[in-house]
Amino acid sequence: MASEKESRPIISTSPNSITSEEPKVVVVENGKMVDVQDKEITMEGLRSITTYDQWTQLIVSGPLPKPRYKHGAAMVQEKMYVLGGNHNGRYLGDMQVLDLKSLSWSKLEAKAQPGSSELTGTVTLAPYAGHSLVPWGNKILSLAGHTREPTESLTVKEFDPQTCTWSTLRTYGRSPSSRVGQSVTLVGETLVVFGGEGNGRSLLNDLHILDLETMTWDEFETTCTPPSPRSEHAAACYDDRYLLIFGGGSHSTCFSDLHLLDMQTMEWSRPEQQGIAPEPRAGHAGVTVGENWFITGGGNSKKGVPETLVLNMSTFVWSVITGFEGRAPPTSEGSSLVRHTINGEDFLVSFGGYSGRYSNEVYALKPSRKPSLPSGQISEPGTNGLPPISVAANSSRGVIFEIEELQDEKNIKRTGTSQTLLQTVKGEKNQIEERLNQEELQSSQLKKELAIVENRNVELTKASNFVFTESCRKCHTFFFHLTIEVIPLPRWLLQSITVISH
Repeated sequence: MASEKESRPIISTSPNSITSEEPKVVVVENGKMVDVQDKEITMEGLRSITTYDQWTQLIVSGPLPKPRYKHGAAMVQEKMYVLGGNHNGRYLGDMQVLDLKSLSWSKLEAKAQPGSSELTGTVTLAPYAGHSLVPWGNKILSLAGHTREPTESLTVKEFDPQTCTWSTLRTYGRSPSSRVGQSVTLVGETLVVFGGEGNGRSLLNDLHILDLETMTWDEFETTCTPPSPRSEHAAACYDDRYLLIFGGGSHSTCFSDLHLLDMQTMEWSRPEQQGIAPEPRAGHAGVTVGENWFITGGGNSKKGVPETLVLNMSTFVWSVITGFEGRAPPTSEGSSLVRHTINGEDFLVSFGGYSGRYSNEVYALKPSRKPSLPSGQISEPGTNGLPPISVAANSSRGVIFEIEELQDEKNIKRTGTSQTLLQTVKGEKNQIEERLNQEELQSSQLKKELAIVENRNVELTKASNFVFTESCRKCHTFFFHLTIEVIPLPRWLLQSITVISH
């Protein structure tokens, strides 16, 4: 099994860029230095990562940002923008940019947009942490977060990378109260804000929606049981309709529950989950790739959570993608996670976090979209909004690595498995067809018996006319006796005929 250090590519050219003339690229494979100069591999930025489902620390250049956690991060084109955060209990207000093509850091000096009422001249935003950065087109929106001087309501700021300017957006309606540790999710043309921790450390589970076309806030009434008040949870959107909330924490505990909100009916539910049972966690990060929701980092009152999970949002099956040892950002609380796509291939990029120390390292993972087989049992949904009890054993989760030398053997096994599954499906199909034929024969026989009973019913009705002159009680007694001894009938038909006789 290859270790993290062994699988990390080593590039011996300039850290700022790799020329296309004669790049000298050396990759460590199974403890041996292998020259891949002649291989048809484009070694540029994230493309230097050749292994799947394994976190790799990126070698970056430029002035490194101050280590931090609870910052915001967003991808616009080929750059990751990092804003604010917390370091040693101090809020940060700087904006750092990582070019994922050259893997180089730079610091931005933002300016105010002309006409902005709050920002003037060359500015640095008021230091804050626990906010949310959301890419919107080619711009970035910043919402919520706490500063040294808390405000009563939540404000929305917009950053334009083209002009390097900040502006405060004017919104309408009743703005949500200020908060930290909330989730902000883009659903269609709206931003959905859920939960967080308000002023006075009050935990929230309210839901607010900002229409980005009209810039109007609405607080919607929902039905059924919402998630309990929490902060530091993760949220995702599926199919531009469903909002998912996972995990988070209160002042005394961490959660591992999953909640689903139908944005059309505004109804909360607890989907039936399958696969492994996620450990309770708060301060984790998540990002979606297609119908898969990747969750990394976070921790609870006992430890940090090393496994990177994936939830298939169409089937609600949890799987472990990979584990991670040590105090690296993917196992940290308050780290950021973004998605970047290069030529149709996706990469997850993690920055910062806290795991006993503050980090400014960058890690990346190329997901294969083939999660490991589920292990353990999923916990049953709780009642009255309570989180479920996690029952999965930590020992059942291991580090999953893809070893290049075993690909042929894996392909053979997959082929044999596919043939076995095909034979099983065919056998089940034959059994179902045989059962259907039997059901059709039984149905035909029942129809014939019903026709016979109906004919007997007509004859019996004619034969019973002569007893109608008797009293009702005698008629009932004689007719009951007649039907039993002359023509045996089913109980339901006997009762029907008795009623008709009356």
